Amino acid sequence: MRIEAGKRAEATILHADLDSFYASVEQRDDPSLRGRPVLVGGGVVVAASYEAKAFGVRTPMPNHQARALCPQAVTVRPRFEAYSRASRAVFAIFDDFSPLVEGISVDEAFLDVAGMGRIAGAPVALADRLRARVRQEVGLPITVGVATSKFVAKVASAVGKPDGLLHVEAGGELDFLHPLPVRRLWGVGAKTERRLHDAGIETVGQLASLGEQHLSALLGRGVGAHLYALSMARDPRRVQTGRRRNSIGAQRALGRRIRSESDLEATVIGIVDGLGRRLRSAQRVTRTVVLRLRFHDFEKVTRSRTLADPTDRTEIILAVARGLLDESLPLLRDRGCTLIGVSLTNLSAAGAVQLSIPFAEQDHAGELDVAIDSLRTRFGRAAITRGVLLGRPEVPDTPMLPE
Repeated sequence: MRIEAGKRAEATILHADLDSFYASVEQRDDPSLRGRPVLVGGGVVVAASYEAKAFGVRTPMPNHQARALCPQAVTVRPRFEAYSRASRAVFAIFDDFSPLVEGISVDEAFLDVAGMGRIAGAPVALADRLRARVRQEVGLPITVGVATSKFVAKVASAVGKPDGLLHVEAGGELDFLHPLPVRRLWGVGAKTERRLHDAGIETVGQLASLGEQHLSALLGRGVGAHLYALSMARDPRRVQTGRRRNSIGAQRALGRRIRSESDLEATVIGIVDGLGRRLRSAQRVTRTVVLRLRFHDFEKVTRSRTLADPTDRTEIILAVARGLLDESLPLLRDRGCTLIGVSLTNLSAAGAVQLSIPFAEQDHAGELDVAIDSLRTRFGRAAITRGVLLGRPEVPDTPMLPE
């Protein structure tokens, strides 16, 4: 067994990933759903249980298509607050197992357990205990991959699903990776996979044997170097804690029913209202607003605009998002819209913003935002709303990692 320079001599990185998170929470909370195919969503499936996935159901898939594949499936509406509570409970267990936890999303994280052998046990034993605690205390199945790097640990958890534990020993990374299909590599999407298949490359091992130079000629220098490094299990990144996210976002699936322009605008308004509140509660400001759209043919586009000055003002963010939507309306009239999302990126701390001198008359809009946030926090989101949103379904807050 040969260990490359710079690699760990022991597999001490864990990637813990909850299985079909939303659907598993629904099955946990409703015993009648256990063992049955479950679809979470409305017009579009946002999560599916493994029983549904066995019939070919995938996300995001139109609900009618999923029901055609699996007529016996039970469809439930998302309960994002329940998912947030479950996520917080699982992350509390993660924090109890290691001081080095890097959250990736609400349902997965990396844990570094190096140096804990004498006080807590070997990494594989720790992973086994972690799975047992999540099952016992939160009632959810979780898969854990154990490896010498973040990349290999994440691939191991994906291969080990559902409800499994997969240990890739130090020195065995290439034996594990090379038989796998190329889509297991980070950065290989559907288009890159087709391009590789056209070149006769189907496995990670075949990709590695092609070499970095030939890969770069086929895919471009940056992508080629990245994929070759992963195919050789080279991933020096450490598990990092305390990193603040650089973006927040939310989206809403609209189904395939034709939506009016006022419906689309109301959806954007509802999303931006929630994002503004999240931004201010985290004491962050944004410089870039991104609008994400998905058409009836499931192709996606994004539109973005960067502001001259960072802001946490809902009024400013909404004006930009509305402008991006207006620019996209000709496309939406021709191709329809099944999903709208808004993201705020280039985030920074609110206290680090250079304040401008208010030469114009005093502006109280920021104070209004704070007052509205306070009312909604105390009395609920429905306590105060925009007139245009009255009678429309509420855009729920999607689960998110804590700041």
